[in-house]
Amino acid sequence: MIINLLKTPRSLWERACPRLDQCGRSEAPSRMNRGQARSHRGYVLCSLALAVSLAGCAGLPDQRLANEALKRGDTALAQQNYKQLADLGYSEAQVGLADIQVDSRDPAQIKQAEATYRAAADVSPRAQARLGRLLVAKPGSTEAEQHEAEGLLKKASANGEGNTLIPLAMLYLQYPHSFPNVNAQQQISQWRAEGKPEAGLAQVLLYRTQGTYDQHLDEVETICKAALNTTDICYVELATVYQKKAQPEKQAELIKQMQAAHARGTVSAQRMDSVARVLGDASLGKTDEKTAQTLLESIAPGYPASWVSLAQLLYDFPELGDVDAMMKYLDNGRAADQPRAELLLGKLYYEGKWVPADAKVAEEHFQKAVDKEVAADYYLGQIYRRGYLGKVYSQKALDHLLKAARNGQNSADFAIAQLFSQGKGTRPDPVNAYVFSQLAKAQDTPQATELAQTLEAQLPPAQLAEAQRLLKQEQAVRGALSQNTLELHALQEEDGEESL
Repeated sequence: MIINLLKTPRSLWERACPRLDQCGRSEAPSRMNRGQARSHRGYVLCSLALAVSLAGCAGLPDQRLANEALKRGDTALAQQNYKQLADLGYSEAQVGLADIQVDSRDPAQIKQAEATYRAAADVSPRAQARLGRLLVAKPGSTEAEQHEAEGLLKKASANGEGNTLIPLAMLYLQYPHSFPNVNAQQQISQWRAEGKPEAGLAQVLLYRTQGTYDQHLDEVETICKAALNTTDICYVELATVYQKKAQPEKQAELIKQMQAAHARGTVSAQRMDSVARVLGDASLGKTDEKTAQTLLESIAPGYPASWVSLAQLLYDFPELGDVDAMMKYLDNGRAADQPRAELLLGKLYYEGKWVPADAKVAEEHFQKAVDKEVAADYYLGQIYRRGYLGKVYSQKALDHLLKAARNGQNSADFAIAQLFSQGKGTRPDPVNAYVFSQLAKAQDTPQATELAQTLEAQLPPAQLAEAQRLLKQEQAVRGALSQNTLELHALQEEDGEESL
């Protein structure tokens, strides 16, 4: 087969056709006209390969097409082209394919992505950076993997690859025990003194991690205004700052600037979606849901994830639409294979807010979002714990709730504590109830605090000692994940506990 033939002389093929989308066009002839013999040889090689293929370049995969498809949210077309190019040995296509695998949030595909990045890491700084970032975010990573991540990110940075300092900062903040000689603040200060572009955003990450973001809003604004032309994530940060500082005029001007940049192609639809979600987030200050709706409607046809963001906006602000509009948005999202659409549809049937409550239908939609949306496990656990399907399924409830809790959803710990303390469908277990009630205190809610205090007072000394041992054991399992503090809203693009 032609694919097998072309895999062997990859370096010759790459020199002959450095860009498949231009193969057979004017590039090679123009180089010949300039008298470049090497390009002439390359053109001959390319022509020979095309003759053997019997299809010409028109039948070959196209990395430019794949890149453009990915930008507009057509992952199926992007994946098809990346896969064919990756099979030919193209390292950048391997990276693109692995990126899609990571974005799926499917553990099996993420495992494949790690192998794919590794296959390209010897020759591609992008693959080095991507693999380093993946290892930083990998749950339960070993100390060896953490040090490997540091080495990969430093190597990629030395090779001119961007987006390496932020994950390095996260690495040092998440795993201080693995890097006892590194002081994160000192390292970030050094990067800033050296004038490294990402250093300012690393400082923003540190403020978020330390819980001091609100005390440094002016500095965050200064950092991001300076970096706005080169780092478009700063649109999200600045929108957040202006919402927290109640400065709608500045926010409106920022939105106009972003829309103009999007029209020029320098700001992605994904970034527009992220800013729109900031505008609709009441926890950040006074919302501007109408502007958010306008932004999302402008990009949704070409960026399917925004259909779900629109549905979520209607869910939060019912005055913006009706149930028919909501269902249309969700149907569009589901047609584009967006797991967030399944999650939100499951919530509608779980709560009975817009449609009649139906636990069985809710379960079906949540199941489709499992392993892709953390909250899906939480809601499934609640369905089974509360007996919404006719009886309590305690083990299934525990399995899903524990998975959700270990993936960063704090409310799941409270639900587990209730499961063990109430004994509905299972025998009460005060020791485990204590463990998860203590973990649930991170929610900082009166209910969680009251339950933890009650259970602690009820345990005799021997059981309390055992419970405290198990608590430390569970905390060790979760390690340094601490997603509630380390997942940077703007830089990581992660959803909140119950948000979509």
